[in-house]
Amino acid sequence: MRSLTDVPSKDSGSLTRADLADAVRRRVGLSRAESADHVDAVLAEIFEVIVSGESLKLHSFGSFHVRSKSERAARNPKTGNPAMVSARRVVKFKPSGIFRVRINERS
Repeated sequence: MRSLTDVPSKDSGSLTRADLADAVRRRVGLSRAESADHVDAVLAEIFEVIVSGESLKLHSFGSFHVRSKSERAARNPKTGNPAMVSARRVVKFKPSGIFRVRINERS
């Protein structure tokens, strides 16, 4: 089985949409444009589910949950002045057990 680590990545050390599309192209045999369209469609669907506030679970990968944080008092670390952090929604990712095991195998 070929993995995403076989995909040559840019110097930034990040995996990009283009890298994912290239991995799909090599694995499935689609054209570069079709592979990019499929990657974009999957990421757009993931984005829409999370933005709508629903949880998303990807088997053997992990789950994304939207949680609300209330307004709180904080301090500007540079100046030390008190500041208020506004209420907001954040995305939390929890890796699956399989993912955690695979991460720790490479340590």
